[in-house]
Amino acid sequence: MTRHRSRRTGPALAVTMALSAALLAGCSAGSRTIEVGAVYPLSGPQGVGGREEFHGVQLAADLVNANGGVLDRQVHLVPVDAAGSDAAVGAVQTLQAQGIGLVTGSYGSTISSPAADEAAKRGMLFWETGAVGEMLGTGAGRLVFRVSPSGAVLGASAIDFIANQLAPAMHRDPRSLRFAVANVSDLYGSSVAAGAMDEIHRLGLPSAGQFPYALQGFDPAAVVRRLAAARPDVVFVSAYVDDGVALRREMVRQHLKLVANIGSSSSYCMPEFGERLGQDAVGVFASDKPDAESINPTGLAPAAVALLRRANATYRARFGVDMNAPALAGFSAGWALFHDVLPNATSPSPADVAAAALRADLPEGSLPNGSGLRFGAAGSPATGSNVLAASVIWEWTSYDWRAVVWPPRFATEPLQILPIAS
Repeated sequence: MTRHRSRRTGPALAVTMALSAALLAGCSAGSRTIEVGAVYPLSGPQGVGGREEFHGVQLAADLVNANGGVLDRQVHLVPVDAAGSDAAVGAVQTLQAQGIGLVTGSYGSTISSPAADEAAKRGMLFWETGAVGEMLGTGAGRLVFRVSPSGAVLGASAIDFIANQLAPAMHRDPRSLRFAVANVSDLYGSSVAAGAMDEIHRLGLPSAGQFPYALQGFDPAAVVRRLAAARPDVVFVSAYVDDGVALRREMVRQHLKLVANIGSSSSYCMPEFGERLGQDAVGVFASDKPDAESINPTGLAPAAVALLRRANATYRARFGVDMNAPALAGFSAGWALFHDVLPNATSPSPADVAAAALRADLPEGSLPNGSGLRFGAAGSPATGSNVLAASVIWEWTSYDWRAVVWPPRFATEPLQILPIAS
């Protein structure tokens, strides 16, 4: 298995623009196509991850089309760039004006939430492929569906791992440890932090408190000083790359002595986290979605293993890298829609596709990222969310390598419990 070096992103925007032009040109195929909108940040601060997730969805459409399409109709994606939350509503309106009723998106929680709300308000189906923040709203389970794990799940999984796996492996009683949560105070960070805090309370663990911060005027030294004053043994961080790196660096500079430090998607799981921190990343954990390079195929159904290999080889041929977590999440969610839901809908109308989504029941390991597909029942806390979405725990065992260590069916390496810098 190769080490997880930084990924080449220079040609990505050019490739996306070329794909977009080809797709828009293909819309004239008329009734022999099923047009699906794709609202992603293809530029701006979230553009790298947004393009990767969109490329995964595009690959799913391409492979389905190569197998004959959906009921002998080709799937055409119509991408619209939503670089930030202020562009999300307009992107959905643009798609409706073109007669498109099915929309995938959106990588970023701050984009996904307004896009999903606008789609549901307009009677359009919104299929979330990767964002983890709370975004389902009043359309949950009716016209809005999330295939990837929610931020609440990722936050809860992080705390559960520390309490029920890491602490016993270290011969520590988790109830002797004080847990703190630091988070960026936007939709994404607050959603993930809420899941972590809820799990701390559910497990009866000692809480050292929650420490939210705004990106505007962000002072990592001040945040860590507040943390240090609370005397935590475990710190969970919900952040983006820049602030996540800054907080981890400041924890080391201020000699914050911890039993464990774990973070979530968009920061601690990213290759850039290790590249920028070097040895200060070693021994740190992350709770996130898996990528193609670091998932144990024994946890997948045979058909999912074959699909993962085919998809990853095609993706590598196009972009020169393996599918990372956003790309694999986009591919898996796109495949679920194009291969498992749309063919079972009585028509491609939003209402009929939504009804087919609610009937979907794929066991865990059916999708190439390890997920199954089953949406929460109406009225439940998981309404509209995929209750079989897969998440994993990574451990940074070197500055340029993070391995999946939990759960066992996806683990590629055993838990090492390396000392963390302080």
